[in-house]
Amino acid sequence: MSSTERLRATLRLFLAGNVGPKTFHRLVEIFGDVVTAAEAGPLEWKRVKGIGPKTLDALKNVTDEDIDSELTEAERLGAKIICVHDDSYPQQLLNIHTPPPLLYVRGRLEPNDAVSLGVVGSRRCTYYGSEQAERFGSLLGRAGFTVLSGGARGIDTAAHRGALAAGGRTVAVMGCGLSHTYPPENEQLFEQIVREDRGALVSELPMRTSVLAGNFPTRNRIISGLGLGVLVIEAGVPSGALITARVAAEQGRTVFALPGRVDSPTSCGTNKLIREGAHVVTELDDILDPLGEVGRQLAPDDPPPAPLPDMNEMEISIYNTLENGALTLDEIVYRTERETPQIAASMTMLVLRGVIVQQPGNVFVRKAR
Repeated sequence: MSSTERLRATLRLFLAGNVGPKTFHRLVEIFGDVVTAAEAGPLEWKRVKGIGPKTLDALKNVTDEDIDSELTEAERLGAKIICVHDDSYPQQLLNIHTPPPLLYVRGRLEPNDAVSLGVVGSRRCTYYGSEQAERFGSLLGRAGFTVLSGGARGIDTAAHRGALAAGGRTVAVMGCGLSHTYPPENEQLFEQIVREDRGALVSELPMRTSVLAGNFPTRNRIISGLGLGVLVIEAGVPSGALITARVAAEQGRTVFALPGRVDSPTSCGTNKLIREGAHVVTELDDILDPLGEVGRQLAPDDPPPAPLPDMNEMEISIYNTLENGALTLDEIVYRTERETPQIAASMTMLVLRGVIVQQPGNVFVRKAR
């Protein structure tokens, strides 16, 4: 069969409502190939276990016009549609339970993207979580990993940005069709990935599929399935990131977790993962070591630490005071035993020079270097 026949047959089955990956693969297995399954017709379809009246009606109702419309919409947005039986389909996804019958791709997947790691976490993350997601996105990107995430607010966005800032590649696995941009504020980020050929936007859902909460848990198996493992940075209990970690473990992938504050709701999930055996991560080597030969091949030479600007005695005192985490202005005044106006003036200079960062509530923290 030609690639066009295979694509149209796959679309004929998958555009039918109620035909998810599990039903799709059952149909192909029973009929021998996707073209035969698509052309079987109602009398043969209804003999298949799990094909009820609603699914049967949905299969009958998919028309050539529906398929043409889907192909036209993909072409309009420059999206390529890859079938599960195509040579270009990511091989690592073939080894997961119910691999997506189709992948819609804006941008480009390349073979080296198999050396990748998922970075996931809370949408409502803390400054610490966002900072660390960007840091590890950058470290992984610089080391040669493709950074996988879900394109969502919070940790996902920070991880994608970190990879791009380091000159690396990143893949955003979307929970909606590629005709939609979600979240809308990430439009420029997504367009940068595609425009600069720095990775891809990927979805298993038909082009016009809306943003629905039920789509996100199922897409998580793709994030974990595409990579060698998953790093969880800030996750509550319950959370989608914990679902991704669980699925990753079931797929035989390595699970990593960044420890967080014991009194932070956004760290309850990550700390729970660590108690259950996830690899504790505080630096890149904590990821490279458990990955064996792949990690040894990617281990970078130790870079010199980023230099600090010259600081006077007062500024050094403030910087050292922030060594163990964020503090309010009043706490810094108390610990340094200096006058408030002096501390406030020095803090302003340190913020302007990029040495420390001011957070909401007049809280200050060292900037990651």
